[in-house]
Amino acid sequence: MALSDQSQNPLLGKWETQHEIAPFNVIYDEHFQPALEIACSEALLEVEEIIKNRNEPTFENTIEALLSTGQVLDRIVSTFYTIAGAHTNKKRDELLLVFSSKLSDHNTNIYSNTELFDRIDRVVETKHLNGLDQEQDRVLKLIHRNFVRSGAALKGQNKTRFQDISKQLAVIGTKFSQNLLSDERDWFMKLNQETLELLPSFLVEALKQAGQERGVNDPVLTLSRSLITPFLQFCPDRELRKIAYIAWIKRGANGGTRDNVKLAHQTLKLRAEMAKLLGFESYSHYKLDTEMAASPENVEKLLKKVWGPARKVAIRDEAHLTSMMRDDDVNDTLKGWDWRFYAERRRLKEYDLDEESVKPFFQLDNLINATFKCAAKLFGLEFSPLDIPLYHEDCRAWTVLRKGKSIAVFIGDYFSRPSKRSGAWCSAMRSQAKFPNEQIPIVINVCNFSRLDNAILSFEDARTLFHEFGHALHQILSDVTYDIISGTSVARDFVELPSQLFEHWLELPEVLKEFARHCETGETLPEEMLSSILEASTFDMGFQTTEYLASAFVDLYLHLEETPVDILERQDQILHQLKIPSSIGMRHSVPHFAHVFSGSGYASGYYSYMWSEVMDADAFAAFEEAKDPFDPVVAKSLEKNILAAGGSEEPAILYKRFRGRLPDPSAMIKARGLN
Repeated sequence: MALSDQSQNPLLGKWETQHEIAPFNVIYDEHFQPALEIACSEALLEVEEIIKNRNEPTFENTIEALLSTGQVLDRIVSTFYTIAGAHTNKKRDELLLVFSSKLSDHNTNIYSNTELFDRIDRVVETKHLNGLDQEQDRVLKLIHRNFVRSGAALKGQNKTRFQDISKQLAVIGTKFSQNLLSDERDWFMKLNQETLELLPSFLVEALKQAGQERGVNDPVLTLSRSLITPFLQFCPDRELRKIAYIAWIKRGANGGTRDNVKLAHQTLKLRAEMAKLLGFESYSHYKLDTEMAASPENVEKLLKKVWGPARKVAIRDEAHLTSMMRDDDVNDTLKGWDWRFYAERRRLKEYDLDEESVKPFFQLDNLINATFKCAAKLFGLEFSPLDIPLYHEDCRAWTVLRKGKSIAVFIGDYFSRPSKRSGAWCSAMRSQAKFPNEQIPIVINVCNFSRLDNAILSFEDARTLFHEFGHALHQILSDVTYDIISGTSVARDFVELPSQLFEHWLELPEVLKEFARHCETGETLPEEMLSSILEASTFDMGFQTTEYLASAFVDLYLHLEETPVDILERQDQILHQLKIPSSIGMRHSVPHFAHVFSGSGYASGYYSYMWSEVMDADAFAAFEEAKDPFDPVVAKSLEKNILAAGGSEEPAILYKRFRGRLPDPSAMIKARGLN
């Protein structure tokens, strides 16, 4: 297809759709690769025009010109990765490798362009003559920093090697994700009627649905978190729990062509070499140099401060659960496949919370409406259903309005399916910006809830829904000029603040009383059940905190130290040094640690959730101090200084502008019930 011949490919033409959303109904897999080739070529030609400009480099003719390039490419890339992550197939798996390799080459062509970097350097040197406003100054700093951190200032063999490493990492990260998805997609365990009779009805229905999705007549357990977790909670058959648990923790560690241990080892070595080329002591030092934490020492200090109290609570809980197991005449130590089962029994006993009785009150549509209602009361948003073709029939869309004006499009893709990678995430198919054109964001929340008839959720599922919608609000309410600093384009250890903060509104009695209604009878959540849910909000927090922190420590140390010969042996050494209770495993072991090894986003950055949680506990306290969780003054300040500001200033500056100071971890430790 020639550069000028764009009429045959919908990815290359003008999108005459509502809000210029991708025309998913006419986009097919065969369109992606030729569109990618053309768009990359066109983007490089646009960059060449910047270099050819013989006028003195300025913010306008260099930085804004660069930000104006590759708009068609951005559109193609965001469309492809939206589909490939949430609804893949064999062809899209192949395309993922094509995209990762091609985009790595494309980025190398830009970031290694000496003439372009010289122009950017010159703009930095003369910025005092350009009359830049605060936002432009920030954008200039970020772009220059991105080029330097991408090897633009390297010379000769070092530059060539850096480029080679970048390409290898892109391909390895994609393969890591594909191996993990394949392991999750291929494993399942058929369950007989005798076992099903021992399980709660909502889980049985989900298991039947999973069997249908895999073309199996019988109910099956898969490695979807929405099935594995409740199965480990409710299955009384210890041997079946063991089989399921081992399959879950062995994802990516089964050897052969899907050996993620080998890929993780390669990744660590390449990242360490990359960091040293740029003059950093370790990859962890490189990664944290631009984060709020600033250094590995600061991260380690926070993790250790929380580890002590969390481990103490976990050890106490382990003893209690072991006692319960012994009462069942099981003469063994408590294992990883036992914890959730006995913790669920304990929760029922201490709080009178029966999951099968609770779940019908947490119906997906009601909870979506709850997120919308909270956003309306806090920020004056309205959500109007939008009937448009999307990439899967499960998806639904809304136009987000404020005072009658469209400010965003929100898409929800909530149900688990074999073609979707595990977990939950928020992404923007298009970020808010005013340059080079005014554009509203198109934001997607993707979850993996079980597809039950009434779409009922666990309370943790409901928390996930609110969490991801918090990310969405960060995108929806963005109000900046340049998309490089729009929405969630912030430091990794700041990006989880809006999401974790929004979880607090789920636990408000007034929200639960209005939206936690029985899916069949419409009955309001009983007062005693509401009280029990709120009282149990920190239940089993020793386990939850410990399994999370174990992963955060391993992530930090593996990127801080010389790459070990055997990374699983080093992982075990770290856990031994931490003295983690033997019955608690890592939330994410290395072979399935997608946050860290599918890409660089959370590499040496898994601590970010806790760093942000320190802030979210303190940020919600601002509403508590105002004695109103919807206080308009606090909400306006939150929007102005956090949500709308994106990455326009350093996170610490933005947070102090909102709260007047930085927070102390003690509030978070107390909120987790670990004090």
